[in-house]
Amino acid sequence: MSTRSSLRDLSGPRVRVRGVPRVASGSRGKFLLQSEAGKIKGPEAALALAKRHLSMREAHTVVTRLFDHGEAVVELPAVESIAAFTRDLAACNVVAKAYGPPPKVDVKAIREMMEMSQEQFALEFGLELATVRNWEQGRSEPDTAARNFLVTIAHDPNAVRQALVSED
Repeated sequence: MSTRSSLRDLSGPRVRVRGVPRVASGSRGKFLLQSEAGKIKGPEAALALAKRHLSMREAHTVVTRLFDHGEAVVELPAVESIAAFTRDLAACNVVAKAYGPPPKVDVKAIREMMEMSQEQFALEFGLELATVRNWEQGRSEPDTAARNFLVTIAHDPNAVRQALVSED
């Protein structure tokens, strides 16, 4: 059975949507959405996404991904509050969690939690020692990719070590 037919079977006939009520204002937000197969209320979830200024086409794509894979990442143009958004999606049997790197990462706290010197930390995770020192002393800030990497190190350092092992 194709995705298109299974989505139609689960959510009912296609409905034309006009004038979706949109939130008046809000901040951009990126979220990880998760749902159990067959439990999601697709049309309502799509409308909750469209309410946050996502096009119906994009909302359909996200809901289809939820049906097919049980999770999807979405960036919404306007989220009035995380609590209101998560509440709207919870009513559709979808769990929404804020997603992405934090705006700031305390590199020294991560390193000290691992009980490593700056030299050990840089060596084990393939970082330049001078970069680690600059981050810790506030002379520079990690960019988005570095913050993602540092958060991954903090949550699962062994996964990072395994990823860095050469298979040659």
